[in-house]
Amino acid sequence: MDIFYIVLNVAVLVVLIGLLIRMQQKHYSFSKRVFAGLGIGIVLGVILQVIYGTGSDVLSQTIEWYNIVGRGYVQLLMMIVVPLVMVSIIQSIINLEKSSDLGRMSAWIIGFLVSTAMVAALVGVGSAALFDLNAGEIESGQAEQDRGSMLESTLGDMENQSTPEKILSFIPSNIFQDMTQDRPTSVIAIVIFSMIVGIAVLGLRRKKPEEAERFTKGVNTIFAVIMRIVTLILRLTPFGILALIATTVASTDVAGIVELGKFVIASYAALIVMFLIHLVLVGVFGLNPMTYLKKVLPVLSFAFTSRSSAGTIPLNIQAQKNSLGVDQGIANMSASFGATIGQNGCAGLYPAMLAVMIAPSVGIDPFTPGFILQLVLIIGISSFGVAGVGGGATFAALIVLSSMGLPVALAGLLISIEALIDMGRTALNVNDAMLTGTLTSRVMKKLNRKTFNDKTAIEQETAL
Repeated sequence: MDIFYIVLNVAVLVVLIGLLIRMQQKHYSFSKRVFAGLGIGIVLGVILQVIYGTGSDVLSQTIEWYNIVGRGYVQLLMMIVVPLVMVSIIQSIINLEKSSDLGRMSAWIIGFLVSTAMVAALVGVGSAALFDLNAGEIESGQAEQDRGSMLESTLGDMENQSTPEKILSFIPSNIFQDMTQDRPTSVIAIVIFSMIVGIAVLGLRRKKPEEAERFTKGVNTIFAVIMRIVTLILRLTPFGILALIATTVASTDVAGIVELGKFVIASYAALIVMFLIHLVLVGVFGLNPMTYLKKVLPVLSFAFTSRSSAGTIPLNIQAQKNSLGVDQGIANMSASFGATIGQNGCAGLYPAMLAVMIAPSVGIDPFTPGFILQLVLIIGISSFGVAGVGGGATFAALIVLSSMGLPVALAGLLISIEALIDMGRTALNVNDAMLTGTLTSRVMKKLNRKTFNDKTAIEQETAL
């Protein structure tokens, strides 16, 4: 009998995908189809949970089938991330009008990413104080204790690595290993390797211009093919979002959310404040915040449902270039750097809130100027190399909590709501990367204002 219900559930998903395809045939805009997939997915997830209940065999097997569409879409995006980052950065450097632009571009991008992460830390402290978060008020069950033990074990492995060794981990030693994204810092390593290749071509252009020209033509051709692949994959976005959000909602631990409701509310209040700060920055730099918001929402919807900053890189680059008018090279670098550096949600807000929440349990007052200053500085430094996939916040939290001398095991108390909070954190991370690209283009006078203000430009993301 269970098989019948599973087949029925899969059939419902197929019918809903057919509805989205029909919308595409009727020439509904890309953004409308994305939000339709998001809305339908939420309703489907609620219905599945109400009918079958969290943890039922039927729901578990249904989710496995839905993952073919949802996680399969994410895997396709992850497939193209490495070649896209590598070729796009090489292409951006070798097509620079001035080689000095590379240093300025990198400095502005990293500066915006890290500084906003430090601001996010202050927002996290404020939210934790406003909602009076305290780890001592949360009950610990077996799952939480197991999670805490795992975090302590992970910390033991990390503490064996000194600060110079952590810095060395950014430098590629085996680029083929990094192409498999085997390490948390793989994307940064690929970016560094690609920059070295690009700089080498600039040097070759002075000594052997013919060879450099041949290489440049080859890279431009490969880049065009890769962007075509990205376009084909991005057309699947509404279907991927539908399946991803349906499985997330259907498997959500409602009891855990109710029990830890104060932390969930505090987290999303902080996330909203940081989003508003991002919009204020857009306005400060002379751009329309509402125009920016409308153009980034489809990308943020995918980031929210997928919980993967790295997986969002292709859509991020396309939206920056085609919708926001960001320079191609800046879009490539801000999206790539933003997946592992200065993540406002995972490396800024979350570790700060945890630190403030845990400090009283060991007799430390988290609201002294010394504690807050130390926390903000540590978060700024440790915001390099945070993995751009679901769970990257745990990595950042371990670094910050251990550096502050706080027990990391207490972070395991939030395991039941980790996925729900991580969705919002990832959306904020991706928005920061897009904001960084937009502001850097604006500062360097490379922003296409006509494209930014063009309300129809958002539909060009998946154009032929």
